[in-house]
Amino acid sequence: MPIETVGHAPFLRHLDQWLPTALRRARRATVALGYDGSAPDLAEQTVRLAGEHAARLRGSRITVLVLAEGTEKLPARLGAAEAALPAEVAVHLMPGPPSLLPVALRAAGAAGAPVLSYLETDDPVALTAAAAGRAAEALVVAGAVTALRAALIDAGFALATEVELVDVDGRLGFGTASDRSLEELKEALWTYGSRLRDPYGEPLSPAPRVDPAPLCRALLDELTRHSPRTVTELRRFAVTATAYRAVDAVRAITALLDSGQVTRMPEQGRLGGDVLVTPVR
Repeated sequence: MPIETVGHAPFLRHLDQWLPTALRRARRATVALGYDGSAPDLAEQTVRLAGEHAARLRGSRITVLVLAEGTEKLPARLGAAEAALPAEVAVHLMPGPPSLLPVALRAAGAAGAPVLSYLETDDPVALTAAAAGRAAEALVVAGAVTALRAALIDAGFALATEVELVDVDGRLGFGTASDRSLEELKEALWTYGSRLRDPYGEPLSPAPRVDPAPLCRALLDELTRHSPRTVTELRRFAVTATAYRAVDAVRAITALLDSGQVTRMPEQGRLGGDVLVTPVR
């Protein structure tokens, strides 16, 4: 399966969750796709979701930007999808690479509105443009050698994560300013079952419950470098710096406490976000 195709389903699931929040916040939102256009279904389904949400939230405005090179089927498929759209949705198809994203966003009047981007590139110009919107988020697909988390942070995203895929030659990265969005996106990646790599390069098969040992080791390494850490900080570390989810971090912390490798303060009560965790020296 091509690396690009792996990113489509998680993006569409996240888009379905993202649009209601974005439209309640600003009443208008922009969705930008920058890819080669060889899979018209991605643009078609993005437009369909935009139409569904606009119909439910009257008075909102959604702009869908599609930057795609060398595609023949996409214009006809998008034209057919547009015919069924409510007036609140505008679709713009621009031939060209994702590096044209700054121009496309300006032309669409996206400034000041939430922007969610799907980009099949690690081009710094495109990433910086994707980070510039209000409440901006971006799912990025790139080759296996690309350090996407660092690239997204450099582009201006406050929070970022990346996962390396075992069965295809590539990585998926996500940039945002929201811990909640970060956790939702990571859950979406796990839902589709693609094998990832754990912090030590070993294959990790997503499942409701996974062996916590590799994450326990990674959390202990983090605590050795920076101790103590709150549960919130360790959850964020797991989501941003490893392939694991926030729920896996809580299970790993619990396993470390049960094995006596870390202590907590306060010693009793719920393992809430402000609980301090310290390694046993």
